[in-house]
Amino acid sequence: MMHLPASVRVYLCLTACDMRRSYDGLHALARDRLGIDPFGGHLCVFTNRRRDRVKILYWDRDGLAIWANRLEERTYAMPRQEHGEVKREITAQELGALLSGIDLAVAARRKRYQRAA
Repeated sequence: MMHLPASVRVYLCLTACDMRRSYDGLHALARDRLGIDPFGGHLCVFTNRRRDRVKILYWDRDGLAIWANRLEERTYAMPRQEHGEVKREITAQELGALLSGIDLAVAARRKRYQRAA
């Protein structure tokens, strides 16, 4: 279970990337392909073509850090790319659900009270 502050934004890269990339390569992908600066404290999530590996690039107070995971069986239920979309923003709770094996496409969020602006 990941506990992230509400201020942290999570960006999924919807195109497959080479999992051999490390800090500099993933930083370049985030900056050039997604238009995101990881130094801002937000998470950039990358997956491979088979969707059995995931890497999360983030700034950890004094340097870039990577969280990586490889599944021995099955795949992550990452959202598919639609109409040329290259990134999608999700909440920290949705990231936790994805990493736990929950498919966000079939999961339904119950309605909650929202104060009128």
